[in-house]
Amino acid sequence: MQSEPDILSAKFAALADPTRRAILARLSQGEASVNELAEPFDMSLPAVSKHLKVLEKAGLISRGREAQWRPARLEPMALKGVADWLEHYRRYWDQSFDRLEAYLRNVQQGKDDGSRN
Repeated sequence: MQSEPDILSAKFAALADPTRRAILARLSQGEASVNELAEPFDMSLPAVSKHLKVLEKAGLISRGREAQWRPARLEPMALKGVADWLEHYRRYWDQSFDRLEAYLRNVQQGKDDGSRN
């Protein structure tokens, strides 16, 4: 079993590729076969399958088995760990921007006051 940071690293590595992000976007609309997922891309089915394996290993998708059809489906809760990690930094940046805004307002007021003398 991977530790949480390793799982998070695998998820970010999987999300770093634009093709995999497009596959996830498609899967957010419902499960799909490899053929359906390959349609918008100029790549072979084995190449799409490799992308699916990366997404599956990261826990972002799961693959079913119905006879010869192996539908892929999004695992939305797998993105929660990513969202939680990002939320911590979003709060940090919001606070930083609020402090910057207050500082700039004080600087501007100081310049305005100085220019009136």
